[in-house]
Amino acid sequence: MNSRSLLQDPPASGTIGDPGLEQRAISVIRGLAMDAPHAARSGHQGTAMALAPLAHVLWSRIMAYDPAAPDWPDRDRFVLSAGHASILLYTMAYLCGYGLTLDDLRAFRQWGSRTPGHPEAEPAIGVEVTTGPLGQGFANAVGMGLAERWLRSRYGPGLCDHHTFVICSDGDLAEGVSHEAASLAGHLGLSRLVYVYDDNRVSIDGETDLWLSDDPAARFASYGWHTETLGEVAENLDALEAALRRAMASEAPSLLILRSHIAHPSPDLTDAPAAHGYALMDQEIARAKAAMGVPPEERFWVPDDVLTYYREIGRRGTRLRQDWERRWGEAVRREPGLPDAWAARAPEGWDAAVGPWEVGASVATRAASGACLNAAASAMDHVLAGGADLTGNTGTKLAGSDALSREVCDARQVFYGVREHAMGSIMVGIARHGGLLPVGGTFLVFSDYMRPAVRLAALSRARVVFCWSHDSLGVGEDGPTHQPVEHVASLRAIPELAVIRPADAPETLGAWRVALGLDGPTALVLTRQGTPVLEGTDAESVRRGAYVLSEPTGAEITLVGSGSEVALCVSAAEQLRADGTAAAVVSMPSWELFAAQTAAYRESVIPAGRPSVAVEAGVTQGWERWVDRALGVERFGASAPGAVVLAELGMNPGRVVAAAKELLNDVRGVAAAAPEAACE
Repeated sequence: MNSRSLLQDPPASGTIGDPGLEQRAISVIRGLAMDAPHAARSGHQGTAMALAPLAHVLWSRIMAYDPAAPDWPDRDRFVLSAGHASILLYTMAYLCGYGLTLDDLRAFRQWGSRTPGHPEAEPAIGVEVTTGPLGQGFANAVGMGLAERWLRSRYGPGLCDHHTFVICSDGDLAEGVSHEAASLAGHLGLSRLVYVYDDNRVSIDGETDLWLSDDPAARFASYGWHTETLGEVAENLDALEAALRRAMASEAPSLLILRSHIAHPSPDLTDAPAAHGYALMDQEIARAKAAMGVPPEERFWVPDDVLTYYREIGRRGTRLRQDWERRWGEAVRREPGLPDAWAARAPEGWDAAVGPWEVGASVATRAASGACLNAAASAMDHVLAGGADLTGNTGTKLAGSDALSREVCDARQVFYGVREHAMGSIMVGIARHGGLLPVGGTFLVFSDYMRPAVRLAALSRARVVFCWSHDSLGVGEDGPTHQPVEHVASLRAIPELAVIRPADAPETLGAWRVALGLDGPTALVLTRQGTPVLEGTDAESVRRGAYVLSEPTGAEITLVGSGSEVALCVSAAEQLRADGTAAAVVSMPSWELFAAQTAAYRESVIPAGRPSVAVEAGVTQGWERWVDRALGVERFGASAPGAVVLAELGMNPGRVVAAAKELLNDVRGVAAAAPEAACE
C-alpha cells in the first residue's frame, strides 16, 4: 500500500473523529441525492442515499486528489461503474470543491448541464470515465489499474503511486464484460484495484433473488482476487475505512461485498425496488429528512460548516500534488523527453524505416499495419499492444517484446486472451488513465463483441487504436460466421470514431499517421489477403479521407473504392478506357475524415456533375451520401477460397464496368430526353 493519506492533514473545521459533523455531512449527501432527481423528475435516488457513508469515507479519509488540479497524474482514480447513481459523484464533486455549484446540481439531467443522467468523462469535475452501460466502468478500471502498475514499475512510486477505487452493482457483476475483465485482473495481479460491490439486492424488476443466486466472493476468489464479505457495515464509517485499507494493502485486486439498504433511511422506501429509480417525492423526501434530523422542507440544504469541512478536505491533496510536481520536475531535468513519453505522442520521423513498397507487390494491409505499429513502438516507449488471442493474426505483435505479466509489469505486449469485450473496455480505461497509448486487435467480425466499449471510447474521446483485420469476404474458407459484411457500415454509424480502411500498404502508413495524431479513437480496418500496392496511392492524402488516384482528361464517370476494392476500381477503369470511356478513380479510406474537409475539396474529388459509382465488399448502406450508385454485398458470405467468394458475390471488375456503363447510359438517356421535354 502506498504511504499517502489524506489523514496526514486533518481539516481545521473539524476532525475525522467528530461524529456529529460527519453524520450531518452524510445527511447532506443524502438530501442532495433526493433533491436533485426530484427537481429533474428523473434519476436514481436510492443507491446514492445508501452509499453516502461510503462516499464520505472515500473522499474524506481514503482517496488522494486535488480539485485545484483535477488532472494531476498521480491522483487516485474513482470509477462509479454503477453510473445510475451519478448524483452521488456530482454531490461529492460539488462538496469537495471541483467547481460544480448548487445550481449545477439543480440542473441535474437538464440540457447543457454538467450533471448528466450518467457520468460522462470530465476529469475537471472528478469524472474519470464514461459509465452507465453496466460493466463498462468495472472493466475500464482494470485498464486504469494496469496503466498505474506499468508506469509505477517503469518509473517508480515517486512518479506513480495510486489506487483505483470502484463502486459496482449487481448489474455490473451480471454483465459478461466484468467477468472477462476480472479474470484478467486476477491473472495479472493488479493489486491497486479496490472494488466495493453494493449488494443492495434490488434491481429494476424487483429483488435480485428473482434472477441471481451465485456467490460473488467465491467467484472472485477463483479469479485470484482478495475478497471480503463485509455484511451490515454500510453505516459504520470506521469499519468501511478499515476494510478499504485492508484492500489497499492486498497483493491482489480486491472485492469488498457491502450489504447496503437502498434509500436508507427513508421510512417509506428503504429496501424497496422502486427506490432504484425516481421514487422519493415531496412527502417521502420530507419524511426521510425528518428521520435524519435535517430541515424536512428545505431543498438542497448545505449548511456552512459542512461545506467548509468538505472544501478543506478537498484542499488537503494540494501538498501531495505539489510534492509530486517537485519530483516530476526533477525527473524531467534528468530525462527531458519524459513529458513526450507520457503523452504517448509520435516523434517526428517515427516512420522513417517503414516502406517503401514496390508498386504491384501483394501486401496484406494487416501486415503493413504491423510494420507501422512496430516502427511506432520503437520510437514511442509508451505503446501497449495486444490482441484477443489473435495477436499475430492482426498485426499487433511487437517484435522482441516480453509479455505483460504479474512478474514483468512494464512489458508492452498484452495478451488479452479470448476476451474481446474486456479488451476494448480495458483499452478505454488505459487511455482515460493517461500515460500510455493502447492498441488492440481482433478480426473485424468480432468487433460486435466490442461495440459497447468502442461506442464509449468515442463518447469519451479515449485515444485508442482498434486494429480490426480480416475485413471482408476475403476471409474465405472460414465462411459467413467470420466474413464481415455489415460491420464497416455499423462502425461508421458511431459518431466521433475515425474509421479508416486503407487500400494498400502506403495508405496503411497514412492511416497510422492519422491515428497517432488524433485525440480520440481510431478504427483501422485491414485485409487478411494480400492487396496490390497501387500506382499513385499516397500516405499523406489519407488524412483528407479521400483523394483522386487517377483522373484522365475528359473523365465521364468517377469510380470510388474503399480498402481492397480500390484495386477493383483501377482494373475497371482500365477496361472502361479500352472501351473508350474515361473513368476517374478515387480512393476513399475514411468517410469521417473526408466529411471534415471543405465542400470545395469534396467537390474536387467527387464532382457532383459527374456520375459516380462506389465499390465496397460489404453492405452499401450510407454510400448514397457520396455517390450515385453503390456496389456491395447485401447478403452473408460463403465458405470457399476468398478470391472465389469475392468474385462470385460480385466483387470483380466486370461488375463494376457493367454498373458504370449502365449508369452512364441512364444519364445520357436523361440528357438526350431533356431538349424534347423542354419543347413540350
